Amino acid sequence: MTTRTYRLRTALALTAALALLAGCGTTKLPEQTATTPVETRSPVAATPAPSGAAPAATPQSQVTSVDLERDAAARAAAQAAASSGRIVYFDFDSFVIKSDYKSLLDAHAQALTANRGKRLVIEGHADERGGREYNLALGQKRAAAVLNSLKLLGANDGQMEAVSFGAERPAATGSNEDAWAKNRRAELKDR
Repeated sequence: MTTRTYRLRTALALTAALALLAGCGTTKLPEQTATTPVETRSPVAATPAPSGAAPAATPQSQVTSVDLERDAAARAAAQAAASSGRIVYFDFDSFVIKSDYKSLLDAHAQALTANRGKRLVIEGHADERGGREYNLALGQKRAAAVLNSLKLLGANDGQMEAVSFGAERPAATGSNEDAWAKNRRAELKDR
């Protein structure tokens, strides 16, 4: 059994065990008792101010003004930043997102939250090393990692879809580290 196969089987076994344990936990809510206190109030009529008295000061509004032009400019900047970078690269045999891609993911999350009608497909890819099933699973994990990061940054789950192509659609041909590094990626594409 290869190391990759062993890692994959171990990861799948751990995932299944965690899912089983998560389903076993129960939470009991405290029972509501009949002695729960309830506050009752009677309406109070406003008393008119005496004639000649100064009107009572009205409380200051807590509403902040909105600058629509500034907000539109911010959305346009987020859209431009999101469209300029659309690829997240990964290390060998990894689906951990590097901190280098935080600003790219922030920009895409802002663009998705600013336009709830926008849809995004996240395509996961792997290099040619490894079996077909392993590379498809790794590509799916990479796409899911990007999707989950975008969700944590405020994007709606219904706006995104994660798919895997494994090693089927290489960005670079060749059997060297430079080509492999370009193929270990997740691409963010508008739908």
